[in-house]
Amino acid sequence: MHPVTPLRRAWAPVAVLVGWAVHDPDQAQRQLTRLTTTHLLVGLAVLIPAAALYGFLTWWFTHYAVTGTELRIRTGLLFRRTAHIRLERIQAVDVTQPLLARVAGVAKLKLDVIGTGKKDELAFLGAGEARALRAELLARAAGFAPETAHEVGEAPERQLLRVPPGVLAVSLLLTGATWGTLLAAVVVPTLLWLATHNLWTVLATAVPLVGAAGASSAGRFVGEYDWTVAESPDGLRIDHGLLDRTHETVPPGRVQTVRIVEPLLWRRRRWVRVELDVAGSSNSLLLPVAPREIAESVVARVLPGVTVPTGEALSRPPRRAGRCRPLWWRGHGLAVTGAVFAARRGLLRRSLALVPHAKVQSVRLTQGPVRRALRLADVHVDTGANHTVTASLRDAAEAAELLRRQAERSRTGRRDAPPDRWMA
Repeated sequence: MHPVTPLRRAWAPVAVLVGWAVHDPDQAQRQLTRLTTTHLLVGLAVLIPAAALYGFLTWWFTHYAVTGTELRIRTGLLFRRTAHIRLERIQAVDVTQPLLARVAGVAKLKLDVIGTGKKDELAFLGAGEARALRAELLARAAGFAPETAHEVGEAPERQLLRVPPGVLAVSLLLTGATWGTLLAAVVVPTLLWLATHNLWTVLATAVPLVGAAGASSAGRFVGEYDWTVAESPDGLRIDHGLLDRTHETVPPGRVQTVRIVEPLLWRRRRWVRVELDVAGSSNSLLLPVAPREIAESVVARVLPGVTVPTGEALSRPPRRAGRCRPLWWRGHGLAVTGAVFAARRGLLRRSLALVPHAKVQSVRLTQGPVRRALRLADVHVDTGANHTVTASLRDAAEAAELLRRQAERSRTGRRDAPPDRWMA
């Protein structure tokens, strides 16, 4: 790893002390009142070298190697751990640069591997070395021979979309969650103070609410700043971040579900948000905000041959569904095309989920006592990303026929689907 890596690991002993203080604040406060200046100086004289030694040793005992068939990562000071990552199982390699890492000229690699829920990472490498290793791993995952993979280099890319900062800021201001959390952060602590006059109770409630409000507004702006989507042979590349810069890859063929989200206040401007479910990956956002026409063109890159159904093409549940879910039943809709199973839900915040038939793992029909009395049923489509898309409040006869036909579409879709191969 890069020689700056020990600075990242050296915080572990300090984090242990902070965790102890948070876990037992009364005991920590009593111990701090007993400390003198001499005790503090002696403590710092012991803690700082210990932290530096820990950071150095963890860096010294961390190695990686690329063999003919796998990437090996060996870590551990007291307990050794060796990860064997088969190259053909790698589906995405993300390059992230926190603010201090950008200043130091280093980066970390995060690897999405099929069949694992947690990303392995290499931190830190020189920025140039990280990009070169990423290019080689992607080339090896695409099937290039080991002796030529390092010569392939970074695949060329073509920019599809860049979200202007002004558009992003306006979209956040027009999001109900932003104002909801801000209102809660003001109203709830005020009511608690009037009811209890207990400062600690108010602070214990206000701090999480203020943090949630910041995360839903300023935090999202910082994280989604300068959002850029580009097309390359190894998938769609996403770059974003104001302070921490992240370079992600959405591998083709691994996307299980695409959701087009349309908040109420965005509809006049025809803006949408595009979210993803990718098998074995934590990448879940394709576009934070974009005009609907442009968003649909980007979705066509993720799901080739898929056309997003229009609102008129979505069939509503029967009117008797209003007895089960008054008013909100109008937000549900369903369309099944030759390529996707499309289900919409939500009245104020619409969400249209698109599932390619080839990605459907199972189909289920559920019908509770109320729905059975109203001759209604729900059809659930399960995907390989452990997520479910539901067509709610369908006519019972329609749902039974949909269940039978969807199972057949999924079987033929998997048979005819092209292999999930990069750089084809």
